[in-house]
Amino acid sequence: MSARILAFLLAGTLLAALGQLMFKVGATGRDTLAGFINVSILGGLTAYGLGTLLWIYALSKAPLTLVYPFTALTFVIVYLLGIFWLGESTSTRALLGVALVLLGLLLISTA
Repeated sequence: MSARILAFLLAGTLLAALGQLMFKVGATGRDTLAGFINVSILGGLTAYGLGTLLWIYALSKAPLTLVYPFTALTFVIVYLLGIFWLGESTSTRALLGVALVLLGLLLISTA
């Protein structure tokens, strides 16, 4: 995989993760449909949309079997953002799971 495609994948993954974080922030404490129309939700949609465009570009240039595993990286980034930005709790066992996901991604992407 070329450095350019990897950069597109990583940028798309980061934008998708940021979008998810912004969705959480924008949705927290809302209880009406109108409440979900706010800056955080709109920013999340924008970030997620841009990430999707980068993802589609990467799909056009690299095999699906190399690109798709990067979706797992989104889970890791969102998990870590939840801990460090939102102050959510974690456990040793959960962090071990994150490490295993990263190991799996490394094994697939370097095969």
